Amino acid sequence: MRNDYSLLTPHFSLNYGTLPVPKYRRESSEKIRIDSKRYRKIRGFFAKVFLHAIWWDIILNRPILNLFRTPALPRWQTVAREYRALAVEMGGVLIKLGQFLSIRVDILPAEITGELAGLQDEVPPEKTEAVIAQIEEDFGRPVSEIFEWISPIPLGAASLAQAHLARIHSPHISPVSRAEVVVKVLRPGIDVLVETDLKAIALAFRWLKHYKRISHRVDLDWLSEEFTAVTRRELDFESEARNAERLSRDLAGDSDVYLPRIYREYCAARTLTMENVGYIRIADLKAIEAAGISRTKVADTLYRIYMKQVFETYFVHVDPHPGNLFVKPLPHPDEIKAGMSDFGPGDPVPYKPDRPFQVVFVDFGMSVEIPERLRIALREYAVGIGTSDSHRIVQSLVKAGVLLEGADLNRLEEAHEILFRHLWGVKVGKMRDVALKNARSFIKEYKDVIYESPIQFQADTLFVMRAVGMLSGMAAHLDPDFDVWSKTVPFAERYAKEEMLKNPEDWLREAVTLGQLMLKIPNRLEQMVTQAEQGKLTLQTGFSPDARKYVQRLEHAVNRLSWAVAAAALLISGVNLHTAGKGFGGVFIVLALLFFLRGMRKE
Repeated sequence: MRNDYSLLTPHFSLNYGTLPVPKYRRESSEKIRIDSKRYRKIRGFFAKVFLHAIWWDIILNRPILNLFRTPALPRWQTVAREYRALAVEMGGVLIKLGQFLSIRVDILPAEITGELAGLQDEVPPEKTEAVIAQIEEDFGRPVSEIFEWISPIPLGAASLAQAHLARIHSPHISPVSRAEVVVKVLRPGIDVLVETDLKAIALAFRWLKHYKRISHRVDLDWLSEEFTAVTRRELDFESEARNAERLSRDLAGDSDVYLPRIYREYCAARTLTMENVGYIRIADLKAIEAAGISRTKVADTLYRIYMKQVFETYFVHVDPHPGNLFVKPLPHPDEIKAGMSDFGPGDPVPYKPDRPFQVVFVDFGMSVEIPERLRIALREYAVGIGTSDSHRIVQSLVKAGVLLEGADLNRLEEAHEILFRHLWGVKVGKMRDVALKNARSFIKEYKDVIYESPIQFQADTLFVMRAVGMLSGMAAHLDPDFDVWSKTVPFAERYAKEEMLKNPEDWLREAVTLGQLMLKIPNRLEQMVTQAEQGKLTLQTGFSPDARKYVQRLEHAVNRLSWAVAAAALLISGVNLHTAGKGFGGVFIVLALLFFLRGMRKE
C-alpha cells in the first residue's frame, strides 16, 4: 500500500496548547526493552558486512593476494541488495537508515547509494484492532466517544505510523471537508522496535570507526547521534507540531502554499488528528493535467518554495517524497463568478486552462534548521551556482568548513569548471544521461579529487542534501525540461544584491582594491618589458592537464623502475647466498619476487 497519508501533519495555531508527552519519552531509552531476536538478526547482518569488507578489501588487497580479489562493484551491489531486502522485510528504522545512507555519496561507493536510492517506506499495515486499542488507551475511553466514525482500512502505512480516515464530533469543521479528518497513529510497540534498531545501528557506527578511510573524514559519533535524534523526533508528535508551527510562520503570506490544520482536542501522545488534504498527489501527472494545472508551474512553484526554505528561512521540510506533497486545485475565475468557493479532497475537478493551485506540504516530522555557521556559505554557494563561478563555490565550501585540511583548492576549482562546462544549461530530465556520458573522462582526469574525497559533509546538512536530491527528481518528473540553472540565476542575483546592500563596505573595499590594481598595471607592464630587455624576466608556470598526465605517467614509470632495481638487487643477492650455501638465499629470492610484483602494480 502506498504511503500517501501516513505522514500527514496539520497547520497549527499557537493557541491550541501542547500535545501530551509520549510515554516512551518519559522513560530513559535504556529502560525501554528491546527485541533480542530482532537485534541479533540486524547485528548479524552488520557483522557479515564488516567481515566481508575486512576479507575482500583489506586482507586480499595486498600484493599477490589481490590476484584472488574479485571486482568490488558486483560484490557491494550484492551487499546493498541484501540490505534492501532485509529493510523491506523488517521495516522500522532500517528503511530510514537505507534512505539516509543513499545520500552519503561522500563516504559510500556509488554502487551502494544507487541500490538504496529507491528504498520506499512502504510496509504492510498494522491490524486495525491493534490500532483502535492503542487509540483507546491513548484517550482513556472508547473510540466511539472520540470519533463519529473511523475507517478500518488505512489510507497508508509506513514503518513508524499509519493513517486512517475518520469523522469527528465537531460543529466547527468546514462543510467542504465533510467533517472528515485523517488520524495518524504510531504503530503499536513502535518504541521497542525503534530502540532495538537504533541500538544495532549504533553498534555498526562504532565498528565503522575502525575504518580510517571513513572515520578521518566523518565524525561518526556526531552522525550516529544526529540519526538517532532525528529518528526519535519522528515518534514525537509534539516536536512535529513545533515544526509545523515554524514552517507555518515562515511561509505565512505565500498564497502558493497550503498547510493542513490540526485538531488538538482530538490528539494524544500517539495519535495526531488533522485536516484531510487528500487532493491530487503531486506524482499523479494525468490528474494534474486533467484539472488544467500546468505541470511546469507546479515544478517552478515547488522549486521556489524550497529555495526560500534553504536560503532564506533556514528551516527545511526534508522529506518531499510523493506521499508528502499534494496539489490543491483552486476555483477558476469563471467558477468563482458562478458561485464556487472551493474544492474538497476527492471532489471531481473539471478542466479549466491554467487553473490556479496551491502546493500542499504534509509530514513535518523530518524538518531541520540550518545552523548559523552554514547560512552565509549556503548563500555564497547559491550565487556561485547561479553565476557558474567555480571559485566562489569552492570558497563557499571553505567558509562552511566542509573541506579537509590540505584539500587542493585549485584542483577543486578545475573540477567544478569541467562540471559547469558539461552540465550548464542541461535540463534536469537529461542531466543523468549527460553526466554518464562524460563520467569516464571526468573520473580519469580528476581521479585524485574523487578518490581522496576532500569534502566532509556535516551531519546537520545531510537531510537538506537529501531533500534537494529528491526535489530534483520530483522536478524532472513534473517537467523533464525543467532548467535548474536558469531558475537559480534570479535567486543568485537577488542574494548577491542583498549581500552588497548588507555589507557595502566589503564591496567598496573590493572595488578600491580592483581600482588600485588597475592603476598599477601600466607601471608593472613597463617593469616587465625592462626585465625582458635585461634578460632578467622569469616565468612561474603550472602544468596544463595534458602536461600533468605526462608527469604522472613519468612518475609511475620511475616508481616502477625503482621497484625493479630493488628486486634485481635482492634477486642477485639471493642467488649469490644460495650458491654459497647460505640459508637466507631463498628468503631474498622471495622478497625479490614480491618487490617485482609491487612495482608492476597499477598506481
